[in-house]
Amino acid sequence: MESNGMPSRTALTAAAARAAHLIVDAEPHIFADTLALPLLGDRAEELVAYHRLHGTHPVLAGARLAATTRGRFTEDRLAAAVARGTGQYVVLGAGLDSYAYRAGPGGPRVFEVDHPATQDWKRAALAAAGIAVPPDVVFVPADLERDPPVTALARHGFDPARPAFVSWLGVTMYLTPDAVGRTLAALGGLAPGTEVVLDHMVPEERRDELGRMYAAAVAPVAAEGGEPWRGIFAPEDMAALLAAHGFAVREQAWQGESVDAALWDRSDALRPHRLPMLTRAAVTGVRPAS
Repeated sequence: MESNGMPSRTALTAAAARAAHLIVDAEPHIFADTLALPLLGDRAEELVAYHRLHGTHPVLAGARLAATTRGRFTEDRLAAAVARGTGQYVVLGAGLDSYAYRAGPGGPRVFEVDHPATQDWKRAALAAAGIAVPPDVVFVPADLERDPPVTALARHGFDPARPAFVSWLGVTMYLTPDAVGRTLAALGGLAPGTEVVLDHMVPEERRDELGRMYAAAVAPVAAEGGEPWRGIFAPEDMAALLAAHGFAVREQAWQGESVDAALWDRSDALRPHRLPMLTRAAVTGVRPAS
């Protein structure tokens, strides 16, 4: 959360990237977040204008790519989990995520976990845009740097004895490895069958050329804005960290593997690269002996 009461810069730019994808990029669209633009409110035109004017710039195209691939990957897996009977969806660091307002009736109960001031801003943005908050949406105010997420969830009607689906996107790179481990330790105590989808940056030697170029352009700007990249994990290191906290990895996917191959038959500037990795893991109920 910024000191002026606005959501973090990363929350705003991610929403702008999702909105701009439907405006700037050609079909087939990777992910259709039809509410991202109205949720940006009076910042919408300013933030999307960068993409309109410079849509082929590698940094802006890369931002749209990251936001859309992780959104599509996550919501496809969420739909599969709901079809199997999962009835609780937790969005950690929800920011301007709009799933709950697009999903329609019959979906899971959605727990949006975020800083209370960010949630106040989002509620105001929803009201200003005329977007109703469905009855199955629960705002869970928490400072994730200090509040254990499961404790905060339990205070707001979440049932830790029932499996859930948890998304944790666009966050781990801004946390220390210890902080990432603490959150995974808490989530690993949820009911067996609970699934978690998260994304993380990989070390430089595991990146391809496009990934290295994108990181070289973006990481210094993020650091100057007060959001340096702290959590960098090789795929096997993330898998080991998850295993240490009671998870079994089900999938690890680069951008190019994370969505249907037909979506890469493109005429625009979107080209997958190897910098972020998406991981889906499930709680087993068994933790390794310490």
